[in-house]
Amino acid sequence: MQKLHWLREFVRQNIVQRSLLLGIASIGSIAILAGCESADQTTAKTESVDLSKVTLVLGDQAGMTKAKVEASKVLEGTPYKVRWASFQGAAPLFEAVKAGSVDTAPAGDTPVLAAAASDVPIKIIATSVSSPEAVGILVQQGSSIKKVEDLKGKTVVVSSAKGSIAQYLLIEALKEAGLSTKDVNVKFVLPTDAAAAFQAGEIEVWATFDPYLAIAEKNGGRLLRSGKDINTGLGFITASDAALQDPGKRAALEDVIKRISKAWEWENKHKKEYINIYSDITKLPKDVSETINGRVNAEVRAVTDQDITAVQKVADVFMDEGVLAKPVKVAKIVDKDIFKNK
Repeated sequence: MQKLHWLREFVRQNIVQRSLLLGIASIGSIAILAGCESADQTTAKTESVDLSKVTLVLGDQAGMTKAKVEASKVLEGTPYKVRWASFQGAAPLFEAVKAGSVDTAPAGDTPVLAAAASDVPIKIIATSVSSPEAVGILVQQGSSIKKVEDLKGKTVVVSSAKGSIAQYLLIEALKEAGLSTKDVNVKFVLPTDAAAAFQAGEIEVWATFDPYLAIAEKNGGRLLRSGKDINTGLGFITASDAALQDPGKRAALEDVIKRISKAWEWENKHKKEYINIYSDITKLPKDVSETINGRVNAEVRAVTDQDITAVQKVADVFMDEGVLAKPVKVAKIVDKDIFKNK
């Protein structure tokens, strides 16, 4: 259990629950230049915005966005405030968005779909591209389960909640093996709780994602099936409708999303340096940091029509499986004006 100390400490110190969000401590006065074009409808409104009075609350998962942004220093020396709110998974993050306490939320394609189907007021403003191998199904090292077909009749724990990228992997991996979700018993557990239980041997099969996947693998978990050729590898940065409709926050979002993109560019050019910084921030061993950062968020860019088409297929699968509360038309939850050409 000692190996999970960093994770428990991270959650204790950094995971901000919805009831505490209004009192989040400011990470610092980080301001954003307003040198980006806004949509025609809001241009006139934003011209008179005093950005020194604007504060964005940037949501995050396991500190992975914040780590890149702080390491690359892309937000240094500007005039509006940013606060960070970090969560262990997408489900509690989108709860905070729905409560109006967080302005942005980065998440995989499937949690975004689940949030939209549950009437979380969001729009996709950018695409993050990762490796599908950042999600996987794990079993205990000594498990008799050798292939996905062996999961029949087993209990599979999925993190973090209904609609996650791990659930999508499980659904499609079972189909690939001639099975369905009716052939297994699915339980949903938040990642930190599942990590502790998996390490203690209380969970035999666990479908999860990085950084939890990489940590469990390094601690002896055996990969049964990765997301390669199943998951899209696409994630999104979303913004709340309220933030997008606020002239000051919209102007800030137009700039901050481009700065976040530059943070990913910086990381790609400074891999070794960033891995050292990431290890210092998370207290993770260097080899774990190398695994995580070798397959996560290689790029943040504008949303393309190809992205929309790919994720619409995922939405349709989830709808057929009864995962989504209602159908989602991906094109209708995208705001392409926030991230235009850099």
